[in-house]
Amino acid sequence: MQPLGSAYLRGRFSRHFRNRMPSSQQLQPLFERHLARLARRTSRHADRSRQLAYIRLGLFLGSVALATIAYQSGNQGLGAGLLAVGLVAFAVVAHQHSKVERSIRRYRRWMEIKRGHLARMQHDWENIPLPPTTPPVAGHPFETDLNITGPRSLLHLIDTSVSAEGSSRLREWLLQREANPAVIEFRATLVRQLLPRSLFRDRLTLAGILASRKTEERWIGAEFIAWLQAHTNKKSLIPWLVALLLLSGVTVGLLALALLNILPALWPFSLGLYAVLYMARGKDYRELYSDALDLDQHLRRFGAVLLHLERFGYAGAPDLAKLCQPFCNPARRPSARLRGVGRIIAAASVQGNPLARLLFNIALPWDYWFAWRLAQEQQKIREDVPVWLDIWHELEALCSLANLADLNPEFTFPEILDPSQNSLPSPLIVAAGIGHPLLARDARVANDYRVDQPGTLAIVTGSNMSGKSTMLRTLGVNLALAYAGGPVCASQLRVAPMRLFTCINVTDSVNDGISYFYAEVRRLRDLLAALRQPHQQPLFFLIDEIFRGTNNRERLIGSRSYVRALLGGNGAGLISTHDLELVHLAEEEPSISNLHFREEIHNGRMTFDYRLRTGPCPTTNALEIMRMEGLPVEGK
Repeated sequence: MQPLGSAYLRGRFSRHFRNRMPSSQQLQPLFERHLARLARRTSRHADRSRQLAYIRLGLFLGSVALATIAYQSGNQGLGAGLLAVGLVAFAVVAHQHSKVERSIRRYRRWMEIKRGHLARMQHDWENIPLPPTTPPVAGHPFETDLNITGPRSLLHLIDTSVSAEGSSRLREWLLQREANPAVIEFRATLVRQLLPRSLFRDRLTLAGILASRKTEERWIGAEFIAWLQAHTNKKSLIPWLVALLLLSGVTVGLLALALLNILPALWPFSLGLYAVLYMARGKDYRELYSDALDLDQHLRRFGAVLLHLERFGYAGAPDLAKLCQPFCNPARRPSARLRGVGRIIAAASVQGNPLARLLFNIALPWDYWFAWRLAQEQQKIREDVPVWLDIWHELEALCSLANLADLNPEFTFPEILDPSQNSLPSPLIVAAGIGHPLLARDARVANDYRVDQPGTLAIVTGSNMSGKSTMLRTLGVNLALAYAGGPVCASQLRVAPMRLFTCINVTDSVNDGISYFYAEVRRLRDLLAALRQPHQQPLFFLIDEIFRGTNNRERLIGSRSYVRALLGGNGAGLISTHDLELVHLAEEEPSISNLHFREEIHNGRMTFDYRLRTGPCPTTNALEIMRMEGLPVEGK
């Protein structure tokens, strides 16, 4: 399996990197140089903005001063001309100034995006935006243990979403309890197609940021859908519109016949009836202009996102093009909806001119007609917006996974075994060079790991701080990434669809009166129940320091019994422990294997290589750590 390439920095400010594929060591200086260029451009635009602000002030004061001098000298025509020219020049410069200010805002937001990428590469948690705060799912089999959510978590590291729903969707993918190979493969295909399109991803993020009222706010699409539900006119206006159109036509016909002296002047009666019916339904069109403006403003708030998805070329990405197809339907694309609402706003603007409004509505039911047109557009938009937002949220989650792959060229896409082609995939897991994605590259140590079949388990022993818990979390978090459709921190990962259950970070509850040991027992009970549950997917379990909350004698008895209960079931996993007596179970049960981490002491200093080895651990270090820290220890 080949490492992921990076197609980073394909933007307008980095064209000379288009055909390069930097390694992870080269990415950081590329980001830093790119940020330096953006900073220089922002500084130049800021200087230009200050210049234009002085020019605006000078034009305003100068034109007023010259006009005043001309008026005082008795040349009113010259004064008026100078004032008019000055105001026109002021308007032109003000327009240019607003364009420069918008560019500065875009540059600054672009820099924020790039700084976020750089912070993710460096694991600089303080400068990585936090995802929305959501309480952990009660009783979830692995969310808390594997640091999937919360500060300094996997979601914190990879989430680049702007909308709350995009972040929530990524969270759901990482927390899914069962792996669906077809869905995983589809997501992974889309992530691969997004991987070389960094400009598409960053511009999508930029458009979403600019749509937010505040930079730190998350865009909440549900609020817009709720607004549409509340403001869509659901009443049928057609009967009244038809009646008004008929009366309008009758009035025009009677007026023509009266002018030709064919009939007497009957048209005032039909016009009076027309006016009575029109005013009787005034509530249907009274707020036409303001309603159309509100709809336009809500649409344009995230219009840049929609137009970006509509106008982007999807050549070479057929699955991505299929996902975004609703944005490319000529009759229902966002730009068509924006133009339709714009035409209604232009027509409804006559409500601001009483005379023009009277003339237009005498000839035709103008307001009523466009109130009906607005109701039509509202209904179409009400049907389209949930589809548009759903695709946007899907893309944000996919872009987060693609960005993770782009920033980490050493990551790979896993191979997910399809049980429909092989009822019992074997081996269940083959991992080569697997490391923890939440650790920085210089602190990360990769290991190999393999599980051949269900019903087996490995006991991991080792000294304190040697890497046992990290190894368990490494396997778990990479499986969560793999089943979400994303890349994994490994040189190779081949894995069957499995359920995941962990018992690593158990906590007690003072408020509920639950001790640590009792909380651990309940967690292990739930794990055993999940293992025994009839299911087509085996359970992959990870248990750290089993029964650490009780005394040595009972811990050993309980651990041996529990380990035997796990054997032969529809699952496999790892159990870490300090109890070296447990390693002897491998001599009694062929389904148990031993793995270990070790340490070395040189010149009174303890060192760890964090390498996973076969067999039981030959060393311990608790007493040595106590001695090194100055605690009294009896004996040698």
